[in-house]
Amino acid sequence: MKAKDFDKAFDSDEDVTQFLDFSKARRPEQEQKRVNVDFPVWMIQSLDKEAKRLGVPRQSLIKVLIAQHLEHATAR
Repeated sequence: MKAKDFDKAFDSDEDVTQFLDFSKARRPEQEQKRVNVDFPVWMIQSLDKEAKRLGVPRQSLIKVLIAQHLEHATAR
C-alpha cells in the first residue's frame, strides 16, 4: 500500500492495523529499563496501602509518584 493510500484510509477512519507491523513498534523515550530498588518495610507498607486504596499495582503507583516528583523538580 502506498503512503497516500494509507493516509487516505486512516483519515477516513478505516481500520489500517492490518498494514502495520507492531513487532517493530517503539515508543520514543519510553523504552523500559529494569532497575532494582530496596525500600524500607514501612515504605512498602505505605505504598501498598495507597496502591490498594487507588486500586492500582504498587509498581504503577511508584512510577506515578516518581514522575510527578520529576515533573515538579524540572518545572522549577
